[in-house]
Amino acid sequence: MNDVEATWQLWLSGLTPSKRAAAESLRTQFEALGAPDAPAWARSEIDENRPQLARFVLLRSLWRGPIDGWSDPGALEQVAAARRLLEAGADREDLVLLTRAIAYEAVFAVMDELDCGGDVNVSGVHAGWSVMETGEDGRPTGRPLLGLHEDLLTLDPSGRGGADLWSEITRPGWVVAP
Repeated sequence: MNDVEATWQLWLSGLTPSKRAAAESLRTQFEALGAPDAPAWARSEIDENRPQLARFVLLRSLWRGPIDGWSDPGALEQVAAARRLLEAGADREDLVLLTRAIAYEAVFAVMDELDCGGDVNVSGVHAGWSVMETGEDGRPTGRPLLGLHEDLLTLDPSGRGGADLWSEITRPGWVVAP
């Protein structure tokens, strides 16, 4: 038994039977979704009563669709400006990185605004919002999804933490000028 598993078993042993069952179910779900460190996600949900499964699923979905979706064949060609750039000889991989970086920044900005719960630049207006977990019946559970922008980068499904979006990556045949 490795350290992670030993720690998990020790923690489980201190839970009530119903919480133990919930923790094991959560871990199984996180593992099925490919979550890094599934035991930590499950433990956080149980110990802190935070909707970590909902957070993980939402953030993973944002990576798969709006951010990494630009890597899909034909995605760039759906945008007239990108199609013209490709026809003019622009490098496809550069355009994909550009569109993914812009999409990441847009998603991050939206998550940050949602996390604020209201427009901090407007005074005298008492309107706000909250992102809330829902149960199987679709009704809010009362558990808000907080700090979404904080975890967006860490859930890059490639495991690179978005490093490819901003770092100077060289490919064969490239010469990087000083």
